[in-house]
Amino acid sequence: MPSDPSIWRPVMALAAVGWVLVVSIVLGYFGGSYLDRKLGTEPWFLVVGVALGTIAGFVQLWRVVKRSLK
Repeated sequence: MPSDPSIWRPVMALAAVGWVLVVSIVLGYFGGSYLDRKLGTEPWFLVVGVALGTIAGFVQLWRVVKRSLK
């Protein structure tokens, strides 16, 4: 196993992307669900929240992959 810590930095960044993607979608779901309950607009804010969470997760994925390829 390599002892150079700089080797592990890109690996850990790519591993964290999976969590960022999941967390952003879950936050979008719960945020949209909360707004739907408060405003009585079910399921519109839920759909928008999940869509925005998915987009945010993929933007972050793109940034990390782009940074790791440099």
